[in-house]
Amino acid sequence: MTWSRFKETCFHYPSLGLSLDLSRLPFPDDFLASMEPKFADAFAAMTALEKGGIANPDENRMVGHYWLRAPQLAPTDEIKDAITGTQAAIEEFATKIHRGDIGGPRGKFREVLVIGIGGSALGPQLVSQALGRLGRERDRMHVRFFDNTDPDGMEYVLKEIGSQLPRTLVVVISKSGGTIETRNGMLEAAAAFEAAGLDYPEHFVAVTGAGSKLEQTAIAEKWLAHFPMWDWVGGRTSELSAVGLLPAALQGIRIDQLLAGAAAMDKVTRKAKLMDNPAALLAAAWFWATDGRGARDMVLLPYKDRLLLFSRYLQQLVMESLGKELDLQGRVVNQGIAVYGNKGSTDQHAYVQQLREGVNNFFVTFIEVLRDREGLRREVDAGVTSGDYLEGFLLGTRDALSEKNRPSITLTLAAITPRTLGALIALYERVVGLYASLIGINAYHQPGVEAGKKAAGAVIKLQRLLATALRASPGTPFDAETLAGIIGQPENAELVFKVLEHLAANPGSGVNKDPKTPWWASTYAGSTGRTVPPFPASERPLVSETPKLEEPAPEAPELEEPEAEEPQVEEPKAEEPKAEDATTEEPKPEA
Repeated sequence: MTWSRFKETCFHYPSLGLSLDLSRLPFPDDFLASMEPKFADAFAAMTALEKGGIANPDENRMVGHYWLRAPQLAPTDEIKDAITGTQAAIEEFATKIHRGDIGGPRGKFREVLVIGIGGSALGPQLVSQALGRLGRERDRMHVRFFDNTDPDGMEYVLKEIGSQLPRTLVVVISKSGGTIETRNGMLEAAAAFEAAGLDYPEHFVAVTGAGSKLEQTAIAEKWLAHFPMWDWVGGRTSELSAVGLLPAALQGIRIDQLLAGAAAMDKVTRKAKLMDNPAALLAAAWFWATDGRGARDMVLLPYKDRLLLFSRYLQQLVMESLGKELDLQGRVVNQGIAVYGNKGSTDQHAYVQQLREGVNNFFVTFIEVLRDREGLRREVDAGVTSGDYLEGFLLGTRDALSEKNRPSITLTLAAITPRTLGALIALYERVVGLYASLIGINAYHQPGVEAGKKAAGAVIKLQRLLATALRASPGTPFDAETLAGIIGQPENAELVFKVLEHLAANPGSGVNKDPKTPWWASTYAGSTGRTVPPFPASERPLVSETPKLEEPAPEAPELEEPEAEEPQVEEPKAEEPKAEDATTEEPKPEA
């Protein structure tokens, strides 16, 4: 890399507080110019998308996350009004929560528990960590998450909340209302409130699709409020919808600045000239680095603790969007870019060793943040701060990789603020869309997600068959192979073994193990005093219908379509939120 190449391939955007350095990608001098014809089609496709064209042909849907920060561009007044109404309602609701106008039975809410998974958690988690305690002694509210169906993980969070449960507001996020992980978290949270003698509807808020199971529950049980999700916003691009804006507003983050930063980035990345468009330049860089077919992984190294979760957020955005078997013509292409990352300078003590000396199958994206922190300069050596060392590690690591011909991109931000984070989110959303056009795939669906959900449903059904078999002969021991034959699935003996091992490891499941040698000869028997393992009931979508663990459970719940793709579009309706005083009601925002 030379100074002249740096001047030619480092692009500055002062109005965005951002610069993009491609000088350490050794593409030929004419590469960017040669990509202009390819981008002509990509820009045209993006223009059609923003005008409301069908950008997700597999599901015949519009793709409208760009309208969230520019409602005036929405193709209909109904959509425009829904966006502006939702944003206003979120601001109003958060203000009432902060003032205590809407509170719990024991006073003002202080904590927020967000329940969601995938796009309903990764974006809110990123924003919460990146912008929490930014220039303040503390946030307006402390935000925590249930983002999985791991009972131990949920118990951990509930123990953190502890005595503050009466002052905890719960935000349940699911477009369909049937996403299993979110439904289970909702049931676990409701059970915790009930065990504490609290009426959980007085604490719960929903973000969901119109007419969904979750919306029906929120209305029937008189939750505090419910806000909309729309089928033209996918989960992985939903951070600037109610999915991300509501938790952020409750935490005290300036959501207007998040939206303003995204809108400013969108304005620049709409430019139909490659050299003037940072998203197009990044998409071109990805195309060169991966040969347009995912030949290299993307390693994301933000040298800023606040951006630790950005690699997890970008994993979903990139891999769920670009990881496709078929192109738009139906040809098998097996596209995608694998994304992983940590943070600097932790990476220096983790895997930079392999990046420098191991297999050369990646490109790095360094994220540099110029401002160390607000209002304080503390020197750890004469004339040198901790932040100076962090910058030194970034630049040193970048040089160390360049010495071994390891390509890298450097994205520089002036500071971490709501505006720059909004711009960063918008930048990568546009990069993914443009890159998808370059390689001819649909970035806005995720058919592969459903396969895993269906397989999980099959496992639960098998578990029920095993429960029935053990219940028929209480106390009688069977090995896994025998039980597989009894339930008529001898080909699934390995799966039967795994399910039995899990049940036997959990007290109260009703399954006891007698270890044998060899291990596969171990036997399992149903407890004589128990009728069935504790399975949730599939016909109980409402939170109030908490499963009774001792009752025989019916058929396993159907696992819903991927959350990002549930089609529900409706104009918001005005609802009445429940106020602290039961005799007085205030307008309930659904937006």
